[in-house]
Amino acid sequence: MEAPCQKVVWDILPAIRAAIAVELVKCGVSQVEASRMLEIAPSAVSQYLSGKRGYRIEFENDVKHSIEQLAEDLKDKKEVNLVKRICKICQQLREGEENQCGSPDDGEVRCGS
Repeated sequence: MEAPCQKVVWDILPAIRAAIAVELVKCGVSQVEASRMLEIAPSAVSQYLSGKRGYRIEFENDVKHSIEQLAEDLKDKKEVNLVKRICKICQQLREGEENQCGSPDDGEVRCGS
């Protein structure tokens, strides 16, 4: 049996980091700078962008907006409590999990609230 915290550590947090990294790069931030902003290794950002890591969840609606807003705030060098903001995104996912997550035919999990 998989504990809920195990799912968060192995699936949800990497997916959130990957989505933030993708948004940062879309906004013109370099991979190296994105890694500094997210306090992760540049190789992790590269793997997130290539889909080798953190690709299991596609975010929608409020969760996607929160990820986009966090990336924008990081890009604009606003004072951000990264841990707190990522925890808030994770909480959004968990609150909407029962009604908003499913397994479509393509095998990806889509989450949002």
